[in-house]
Amino acid sequence: MKPAQVGIIGGGLSGLYAAYLLEQIGITDYVLLEAKSHLGGRLISPVSLASENGLPEAFSHFDLGGTWYWPDIQPHLDRVVRHFGLKAYPQSEGGDMMIDRANFATPIRVGGYVSAPPMMRLAGGMRSFITSIADKLSAQRVFTSHVVQQVVLNDAQIELQIEAFEGQKTSIAVKHVLIAIPPRMATGSIKFTPELPGRVFQNWLDVNTWMAPHAKYLAVYETPFWRSKGLSGEARSDYGPLGEIHDASTPEAAALFGFIQLPLSIRKNMGEHELKAHCRAQLVRLFGQEAANVKRDFIKDWAQDTFTAVSADLTGDHHHSMPPTTTIAEGGWRNRLIGIASEWSASFPGYIAGAIDAATNGVQMLQKELLYQQANVTKAEEQA
Repeated sequence: MKPAQVGIIGGGLSGLYAAYLLEQIGITDYVLLEAKSHLGGRLISPVSLASENGLPEAFSHFDLGGTWYWPDIQPHLDRVVRHFGLKAYPQSEGGDMMIDRANFATPIRVGGYVSAPPMMRLAGGMRSFITSIADKLSAQRVFTSHVVQQVVLNDAQIELQIEAFEGQKTSIAVKHVLIAIPPRMATGSIKFTPELPGRVFQNWLDVNTWMAPHAKYLAVYETPFWRSKGLSGEARSDYGPLGEIHDASTPEAAALFGFIQLPLSIRKNMGEHELKAHCRAQLVRLFGQEAANVKRDFIKDWAQDTFTAVSADLTGDHHHSMPPTTTIAEGGWRNRLIGIASEWSASFPGYIAGAIDAATNGVQMLQKELLYQQANVTKAEEQA
């Protein structure tokens, strides 16, 4: 691969938006490397699953990763959404909700509530956000199925050692690296030579990866039958496999989704077929026999996604962490690595808005460093 000025590791929202921002300020000499066969990171739909091909277009509008954002408290993200011409609509929450407790004989129906500020979803799903940005990038600069295994600092350049298609080894020399994968994934899957400073390595390792411990279940229906019953599609449970359930319907299709609350060890031993059967049974118990008429259902277990979760993500608390150190202030790595994944956001670490925030800040930091370097070169030339 030809040398580039900037290497971006990760093709999720933050990596793609950083590439877009680089192009906007005239830096087109970059390369974006994504380990998976598709772009999007933690924003995916059923059509992104390797086993799901030939699905109707409407299925691409469902979200199996990040789903919501809040324009009232995340105005920067909202401006970016509108900049790309995307439309948003509020999460459907009208109607009663169901409560499913182990000490109740049957689920009970209670008054629902509407979130304030409202939770918004994108028309076309979050996949439309990924597509709209990717479509504006130079295709020659974006590579999928390219796993960065080692980052080696050699004086004035950084060598990214990569495993590409079918185990093929390749590499590329860059001058700066934007890390658009979670901090914990960076420390757990990439070998840095020389090693990162100990305190930086530990700081990054201590940051929980958003979505990593979780699994989502999605059931698609012909119609949102629960609405005709005055139900919102929301439920809370400590009894079934799904702990929190929401209406996942889009303008094109009806669906319910839930967060699977069973531990990873149980999910793995149970298997996807059996787990789906338990999820469907719970939806029937909550919403009636019509819930058995599932057109298609899907499970995305992020804890078993090797490019999202590492072992440290599967234990301990799963809350959003405080943002880690963004760059390295001293030594050979000084200002050569910049973290731009959502977890590095000072404002919304771990959220979709955090990916936009961290990418913006990272590109600004890089631009400042490049201008500083250019000023030093100019000064040296003048003195010579």
